[in-house]
Amino acid sequence: MSDTQIHEVVRERYGAIARSKGETSCCGPSCCGGGDKDVISSDLYSPDETEGLPAEAVKASLGCGNPTALVELKPGQTVLDLGAGGGIDVLLSAKRVGPSGKVFGLDMTDDMLTLARANQQRAGATNVEFLKGQIESIPLPDNSVDVIISNCVINLSPDKDAVLREAFRVLKPGGRFAVSDVVFQGDVTDDVKRNMELWVGCVAGALEDTEYARKLRQSGFVDVDVEPWRVYGAEAARDFIAAGDLQATVPASQLDGRIASAFIRATKPATTVGAAETRP
Repeated sequence: MSDTQIHEVVRERYGAIARSKGETSCCGPSCCGGGDKDVISSDLYSPDETEGLPAEAVKASLGCGNPTALVELKPGQTVLDLGAGGGIDVLLSAKRVGPSGKVFGLDMTDDMLTLARANQQRAGATNVEFLKGQIESIPLPDNSVDVIISNCVINLSPDKDAVLREAFRVLKPGGRFAVSDVVFQGDVTDDVKRNMELWVGCVAGALEDTEYARKLRQSGFVDVDVEPWRVYGAEAARDFIAAGDLQATVPASQLDGRIASAFIRATKPATTVGAAETRP
């Protein structure tokens, strides 16, 4: 399946979630897609964090972690959220950078952008701007962002090298990359990697943890750290398999303990080689 086809599948699934305002998950209870029983997306934000946020933003949260908790955000900083969805992480970041800061939310799905902008209005966030575009080609200038966050989105990209190159390009020297993502621990079968239902559910598109770190370093990042914090066992593995209708080819034992939500951190060096900052 081509990169364009993958983008279209992801756009359609997440558009449907946006139109339902988070009441519908992307492919059942086992994926990055909202819902009270979502094994990946449950219990990511404290009541103190969600207090005062629009209910629609909280319901449409499709993440696998809380990237705003990974890095200290300071007043006046510029933050970019890759794959902003309904806007929960953008709105949380906007509170922390204050009126002198700015938070951009990037998403390729029109319905998600409509929902996010409505949530921005409900929250009264004046230091927020939502942009339409793909995370493989970020519509911002070089060296323009202090912090990049993302929440269970980079795994959905068919070209993760392009995403990481672009992240490096738009970060200022010394800027921070702090994302939550789903990773594999060890190799997985081709059956899982090929299954589009699981790709949209953020599993088949995931990288192996050491491969993620290697790609970040190849893109120019330093101080790379991939920290699995929630590892999924056999019961969750059975849900992943059922969501992709893989019962006949992928036993749960192959996924037991192999899928994890991870905190991923890296830094753009304060002094960089010019070629690494140029859009490919």
